[in-house]
Amino acid sequence: MGFMDLHVHSSCSDGILSPTQIITAAVEAGVETIALCDHDTVAGVADAHHAGKRTGVCVIPGVELSVAFHQYQDVHLLGYGIDTKAPQLLAQLEMFARRRATRNQEIVAAVNKRLTTEGKGPLDSSEVRALAEGVIGRPHIGRALMARGYVNDLQQAFDQYLVPCNVPKYYWPMADALATIHAVGGVAVLAHPTTVSTDQQALNELITELQTLGLDGLEVYNNLASETDMLFLQGLARRLGLLVTAGSDFHGTANGEQIGKGRGGIRFSDALLPPLAALAAQRAADR
Repeated sequence: MGFMDLHVHSSCSDGILSPTQIITAAVEAGVETIALCDHDTVAGVADAHHAGKRTGVCVIPGVELSVAFHQYQDVHLLGYGIDTKAPQLLAQLEMFARRRATRNQEIVAAVNKRLTTEGKGPLDSSEVRALAEGVIGRPHIGRALMARGYVNDLQQAFDQYLVPCNVPKYYWPMADALATIHAVGGVAVLAHPTTVSTDQQALNELITELQTLGLDGLEVYNNLASETDMLFLQGLARRLGLLVTAGSDFHGTANGEQIGKGRGGIRFSDALLPPLAALAAQRAADR
């Protein structure tokens, strides 16, 4: 039996480590398979893949899309086994990148307004860009605030500046996100479902509807779910015939975060991989 982690972020979105460093960390953690799932970008997948080939780590190409469905916003949808060079996907992600760039400029401007009222020098957008290798996110702005000595850590940056100065995100419509993942040969999995709702009845109804729209699986084992949550999600996945996946949602920004491990130090067995791999192979063949 080997170990895996199907939800890892790099500095190409809002993680700390570069894609190559992610692979090094996976090797050190004894993780043999990872899925790089950066937010709304596939910019780091090629570097991770090359590093994986050198070290023997299997890299599954992935992405984490920011999706809206009914009254729920910022639902996270994972796409596994996707063709990261597919024009349809890249065009959509480029649109996201443009809209995100505008949003982040507005957030920096709002942060700078607050800094000025506090008698502090404003941030320069180049400071933020220097901390990102792909899509700029709020954590990069937070790290720029840390570098200036304005805050001690990311939590303080969010509490003091990023939350009060937030600008609403743009989200994919769920049906479009599912269709896009399938069109580029991917498998669609709902990330950390209990962040969408902690109401089990509401989540049951939501996931049942998503399954009819094409959802393929649930991230049952994750750092944001309790043991009770995971048992519920496992039963729901079994009843609906959905795949079960596992991931740490590693960013390298939180104390105790480890690649390949979930809450309580649980390790993710790669025994969950064959059904996912089989469906991804089928999707690729059907393209």
